[in-house]
Amino acid sequence: MVKHVVGAKPGLVLDVACGPCAVTKRLAKKTSARIIGVDLSEDMLRAGHENIRRSHLEERVSLVLARGEQLPFADATFDALTFTYLLRYVSDPAATMKELARVVKPGGPIANLEFAVPSNAGWRLSWWCYTRWVLPVAGYVAGGKGWWDVGRFLGPSISKHYQKFSVDWTLRAWEHAGIDHVECQPMSLGGGLVMWGYRND
Repeated sequence: MVKHVVGAKPGLVLDVACGPCAVTKRLAKKTSARIIGVDLSEDMLRAGHENIRRSHLEERVSLVLARGEQLPFADATFDALTFTYLLRYVSDPAATMKELARVVKPGGPIANLEFAVPSNAGWRLSWWCYTRWVLPVAGYVAGGKGWWDVGRFLGPSISKHYQKFSVDWTLRAWEHAGIDHVECQPMSLGGGLVMWGYRND
């Protein structure tokens, strides 16, 4: 995902649903841009602040508490935008895509990383077993009841999202939001998906 933003040599990047700032830090290390990270969770932003501080990136990274569906920025503010694991958590993905595109300058790249459901039947069965059985148990062993709950939530959440909003639907939603040259690339045997395009003029 980051490489589709790096090539544009952006000056100001918005990282939506930044969480604890893993992508934010990578953007900072791979570009000379100033970066604003946005997340809805105060806990995630606290973790992000600490990660940014430890990486000595405070001068180039700012974090803002906000919703991806209602960004507190003017039209065409950013040279580029990334977002990660966002559309599964919003009630109207199409409207959210329009809001994300709104704050990007014409021609600016927009890139997304998301979980996905493998299209190959064999890999899909393996993915289903992993997300329903292995992931919750591994989470419990590594982190207790909280991570068990996270593991049990993740697989059904991904499946439910794609039952309602397929990859083809999502590609069209990007285009209807004013994003051109939209492409996608499956990752991890279909368990992940990178999608990218450019804000139209």
